[in-house]
This record gives sequence, C-alpha cells and structure tokens, in this order.
Amino acid sequence: MIHSRRINRPVKRSGAERYLMVTLVAFAGSVLLTRLFLWLTGYPQLGGNGLHIAHVLWGGLLLFVASILPLVFANRWAYSLGALLSGIGVGLFIDEVGKFITQNNDYFYPPAAPIIYAFFLLTALLYLRIKRPEPRDVRSELYRALDMMEEVLDHDLDPHERSQMRKLLRDVRRQAGNNNLGRLADALLEFIDSKELVVVMPYTSPWARLNRLIWRAESWLTERRLWLGLIVVSGVVGAAMLLDLLTNLGIYLLPSVDANGSLWVKLARYSRIELTPGVTYGLLALRVLLQGVIGACLVVTAALLLIGRTRRAIGLGTITLLVALTVFDLLLFYFNQFLAVSSAIYHLVLLQGLNLYERLHIPDSEGHPGQELVTQRGMPPREGG
Repeated sequence: MIHSRRINRPVKRSGAERYLMVTLVAFAGSVLLTRLFLWLTGYPQLGGNGLHIAHVLWGGLLLFVASILPLVFANRWAYSLGALLSGIGVGLFIDEVGKFITQNNDYFYPPAAPIIYAFFLLTALLYLRIKRPEPRDVRSELYRALDMMEEVLDHDLDPHERSQMRKLLRDVRRQAGNNNLGRLADALLEFIDSKELVVVMPYTSPWARLNRLIWRAESWLTERRLWLGLIVVSGVVGAAMLLDLLTNLGIYLLPSVDANGSLWVKLARYSRIELTPGVTYGLLALRVLLQGVIGACLVVTAALLLIGRTRRAIGLGTITLLVALTVFDLLLFYFNQFLAVSSAIYHLVLLQGLNLYERLHIPDSEGHPGQELVTQRGMPPREGG
C-alpha cells in the first residue's frame, strides 16, 4: 500500500462560468423587474391585519432551495436550476437592503441602490475572474473528464462531447505517464472508444443556441466593422457626457443664480437628478465632474483608434470604463437608479467591445494574431498577420 498526503486544493467545476452567468442575469433581472413592478403598481403590500410579507422572505426561501438542490441531487441540471434560483433569490433579498440598514425601515433609502449595484459588481468581477483560463494539470483534467461521465450515465453523450472526452483523456495520459492517474485515463479512454457506448444526436439547448448566435455575431464583426463601431460609440458617448458637463458649467456661470440653493436645483434638473435630503451637493458636483472626465477620456480613446494608436486606445478606454463602472455608475445609483442602469449597460457593452477587439485583432507580445477567442469557438483563423 502506497501512502500519500491528501490533496485539498480546490478544482474549478466544469461550466462554472456558465452557472455564474445564469446567476448574474437572474440577479439583475429580479432586482430590475421587482422595482419596475412595484413602481408600476404603486408599491402594494402582500398581507393584512398588521402583517406584511416582504419579498425578502421569498428571496431567502429561493436561496435555501438553491443551496439544497446540489446537496441532494447529483444531476447536472441541479447546478443550472440552483444557479437560476440563487440569482433570483439574492435579487429579491438584497432589493430590500434599505429596510435593514435604517432605523425606520426605509425601502427608498438613497444609498440602498449603490449597495445593490456594488454587490452585483463584485459578483460580475468574480465571474470575470472565474472565466479567465487557468493552468491545467492532470488532476483538474481528470475532474473534468469524470464530470462529463454524467452524459454517459444519462444516455446524453453526443459525438462532439465524445470527441472532447477523447482529447481530454489523451492529454491526461500523455502528461501522467504510467502512474495511477495515467492508468485511470487509459481505462476511461478504452471505455469511451468502445463500440457499445450509447451516443445520441446532439440536442440544441438554449445555451447552445445562444453560443451559436454569439459565434455568428463575431463572424459578422470583422476587424474593420468592430473598429469603426468602437470609434463611433466611444466618440458619441464621450461627446454626450462632455456636452452635459459643459451644460452644467454654464449653469454655474449664469449671473442670475442666487445663493438660496437655486443653483443646485438647476444643476440637478440638468443632471436628471431629483434633489432629496440624502443628496449632498458635494456628491452632486463630484458626479458632474466625473462625467466630464470620463467623457473626455472616451473622446480621446475614439481619436486614438482613428489615428491607429490601437494599443493606447484600448488601454485608456479600458481604464476609463472600469472607473466608470466602479465609481461613476456606483455614484449615479445613489441619485437615479433607473438612469444608472442604462449608463452601466452601455459602459459594460463598450468595455466588452474593447476586450473583444483586443482578443481577436491585437497581436500578442510575440507577434501572433489575437485568435484565442476565435479558435476556441471553432472559427477559422484570419489570413495574414
């Protein structure tokens, strides 16, 4: 008997980024739809005779169910359903955070929206971290192979998945050699190659259809189209933010403004912000200043793209949009949550566009074309350098 130390190093689950994406979408959707429904219906209350059944309770119930599912069921659908329920549950739960950080249970407490957004942003950053490729070793590859064996047990293995398992197990066998893990890979590979193995026609799941749609969109987005789109969107968004700053500066310079607070009222009106007791004038001025700085940087990004300084443009644009998402939009949620949603969406879309252009069309440090995302999705490599 050979004794060895137990290995406790965590291994990322196969498809973890997909489950996190489901959680993110369900999280954002549940918060937005809940607030929109309550706003349209006049904020009704469920209950009576002194009782109020808040939706935080339904969120907690869904979170409990989501945590129980993968403990009870070994099927892969339990992870997908758990990801969906956890996203909806945490959205319903955190939507009422204002009630639990104020003495008077104020659902409309202004800092509540930034707290919700910050929590969502942290989850999004976790998703981006999980999505990054990690160095693979024999142990993690065998984890993936054993996880894919569920398709065999459920008679759901299609030819593409079988081919993936073959490649995975051959890589494990080559790296492991003749040790125990290598012999295990040999046995699994022999089983996968057997003629008696049940292989079914591939089922086009909604997730597979979404991936195919993304593949087609990226095929249509040639380098020139994506480059031109980034110039237009960066320039238009940046110019609009700069124009808003100049408008606000004009308000400051108006001689008719007196000292009784009308300056701030006009500033708030032009900024599409409702002045409330929780809105401080300093934060309002900071919001306007940040908008102008971000707008100027986006205009410079568009100009750098236009003159061919692509690396500098992507570097400046990425830093600018990260500041916009983590600082400016967080501050904007304090003032106007529905306006902040649209702002965060187009900042996020523009950031993804810059990342996509960098991965597809910017050579790496050794001069190789940026084809990582293309080849991963089975798209043919571009001709030339």
